[in-house]
Amino acid sequence: MSVTSPLPHDAAPLHVTGSARYIDDIPTPTGTLHLAFGQSEIARGRITEMDLTTVRSAPGVIAVLTADDLPFANDVSPSAHDEPLLSGGTVHHVGQAIFAVVARTHLAARKAARLGKVTYDEDEPLLSVEQAMKADSRFEDGPRIYEKGDTAAAIAAAPHVIEGSMEIGGQEHFYLEGQAALAVPGEGGDMLVHSSTQHPTEIQHKVAEAIGVPMHGVRVETRRMGGGFGGKESQGNALACICAVAAQRTGKACKMRYDRDDDMVITGKRHDFRITYRAGFDDTGRITGVEFMQYTRGGWAQDLTLPVADRAMLHADNAYLLPTARIESHRLKTNMQSATAYRGFGGPQGVVGIERVIDHIAHELGLDPVEVRKRNYYAEAPNVKGDNTTPYGQLVEDFELHGMTDALLKSSDYAARRAAIAEWNATHDIIKKGIAFSPVKFGISFTLTHLNQAGALVHVYQDGSVHLNHGGTEMGQGLFQKVAQVAASRFGIPLDMVKITATDTAKVPNTSATAASSGSDLNGMAVKAACDTIRDRLAEFLAERHQADAGAVRFGDGQVQVADATYSFAEVAGMAYAGRVSLSATGFYKTPKVEWDRIKGQGRPFFYFAHGAAITEVAVDTLTGENRILRADILHDAGASLNPALDIGQVEGGYVQGAGWLTTEELVWDDAGRLRTHAPSTYKIPACSDRPDVFNVALWDCENREDTIYRSKAVGEPPFMLGISAFLALSDAVAACGNAYPALDAPATAEQVWTAIQRVRHGV
Repeated sequence: MSVTSPLPHDAAPLHVTGSARYIDDIPTPTGTLHLAFGQSEIARGRITEMDLTTVRSAPGVIAVLTADDLPFANDVSPSAHDEPLLSGGTVHHVGQAIFAVVARTHLAARKAARLGKVTYDEDEPLLSVEQAMKADSRFEDGPRIYEKGDTAAAIAAAPHVIEGSMEIGGQEHFYLEGQAALAVPGEGGDMLVHSSTQHPTEIQHKVAEAIGVPMHGVRVETRRMGGGFGGKESQGNALACICAVAAQRTGKACKMRYDRDDDMVITGKRHDFRITYRAGFDDTGRITGVEFMQYTRGGWAQDLTLPVADRAMLHADNAYLLPTARIESHRLKTNMQSATAYRGFGGPQGVVGIERVIDHIAHELGLDPVEVRKRNYYAEAPNVKGDNTTPYGQLVEDFELHGMTDALLKSSDYAARRAAIAEWNATHDIIKKGIAFSPVKFGISFTLTHLNQAGALVHVYQDGSVHLNHGGTEMGQGLFQKVAQVAASRFGIPLDMVKITATDTAKVPNTSATAASSGSDLNGMAVKAACDTIRDRLAEFLAERHQADAGAVRFGDGQVQVADATYSFAEVAGMAYAGRVSLSATGFYKTPKVEWDRIKGQGRPFFYFAHGAAITEVAVDTLTGENRILRADILHDAGASLNPALDIGQVEGGYVQGAGWLTTEELVWDDAGRLRTHAPSTYKIPACSDRPDVFNVALWDCENREDTIYRSKAVGEPPFMLGISAFLALSDAVAACGNAYPALDAPATAEQVWTAIQRVRHGV
């Protein structure tokens, strides 16, 4: 059986040889034109004059488009229709598209886009949390509040109370392949769009609006992305739409890709957060009540800010049973890039908040933070008694962290290492070490219930080979390989007999984004349904032919057994074709049990939870704040893994990306709203040298309690939060410099760590 096998990524040879085809590699028709945006140079104001004469006369320029030239909808928003493709006169952030250049070459378009002469009536931009709150600049009327019990009374009655505040920075997606699109006009007004997108159906919908045709007039194809991480869930809309508009206007294929600087200046990031907290707890560290105030800067357009902020609230408990809790969320509209989806989709920010609280409590009581965490855990089945519900009312029935924690503490030799680090810190003044444990309980499903659906199309050819499509997109995570393994296992054939081709809206319609860690869950089940339909037809055909029971027909090892006969799968396919049996089927799946009212903050938004635990050891130079991750030990819950090799790779990558978010990746805007960290020279993602020297990763061997595809669990987003242990380990190392709680902000850059060391040493 191919499923559960640790097979390499299906395109690995193509990746390492450079022959994998991305948008910029697609052979283009003769005369293809290239586009670039002219961008706003201010963060807030109104355009008073725009002279594009020099732009139009620049070498290679074919056309220049403004908002007045757009034939239909001037909107690329995934949500609130508040995101114009080209500014209609008002600008909301530095880098906003105000006109588009259509030229013969990419370079000519970029050069010409910089020649526009634009004057503005400039307003003071809203950039900070304080400015937005004072102006009451929001995406919703007032804050959103989720509440469980009488939190104020519980905190008032608690033996101990702590309070604090922390800043959590945003994060640039930094996918290796930037945003890109190619639109090819067809006959009768049809449009073919190649897009580097996680959401082909949304591209189809927005392009159809932009060029004034029904969705059936637009076909979107995505073979693969060179990384996505959420940054290609909605941010590719603008490129696809403007290319389609230009292609319709000129009759030529039109292509657009952002260079790295443009990509970073124009596109949205992970939402940054400010979280303030107040918590009551007893002498053992058990929380009796906690209040969170979450502020997030959503940027200039709503995009996905509301569901991102919702998920941050939904993960404010992480792994901990909170008897009472109050979570208040402010979604602020500011004059920066529109913050958007990013791996974890707000969940990591919520998890960081409660992990700070637990860490603060442990420091206050002088207890091992691991013990405080374990004392606050949800109960684990079958020991669920009484209240085991989240602040939003979902009963936690599938909690795995008790056993996982004990196993990881033992395999990592945590106790002995913690004692050794304490001894080291007592005798060393310059280099301090820290060690920390952090768990994760991450909800799996889209919180917008109707998105929890998927479709698939499967063909069996008369030679026994299988061709399939599904609604998921491949961005390097190995989704295509996993789904192919599912198909091979259903038919009992070798994996090389299965081929998945590009995600295509003309083959599988009305798809959801490949996001929310749902790719394998949704599309694997849809493919299973389609394969089983065909397999059942084959079984019935053979059973009738042999006067046998269809249920007794067996598929496996490339063969099909019925009665006393054995055929190859290819022979059966050929016989079924000759017998006029349909060898094509669609499959559909919708996630069961999910039900969510986001206004009330009650229901079951998640089908199940995925878990993980990490222990990280770090060293800090107290003279400079520079630091290194020395070792990481991780145990992650992937259920019955569809592909352990791919899943371990996701865990490793997720941890490093999460650690980068909280330690080195710093986004800086100046007082005029200009992003100053807009290139690899000024924005530091983790390099290979930043990974732990000792990196132990294992999967927790436990089937999903829910009926998912082969009882597996999602593994795209949950491991990202394991990087929080690196941030907590830095805090532990800083705490060794004095008695005060470090209260680190994120990202904990060398400067931030050095500043915290000074505070701790001076007791402030």
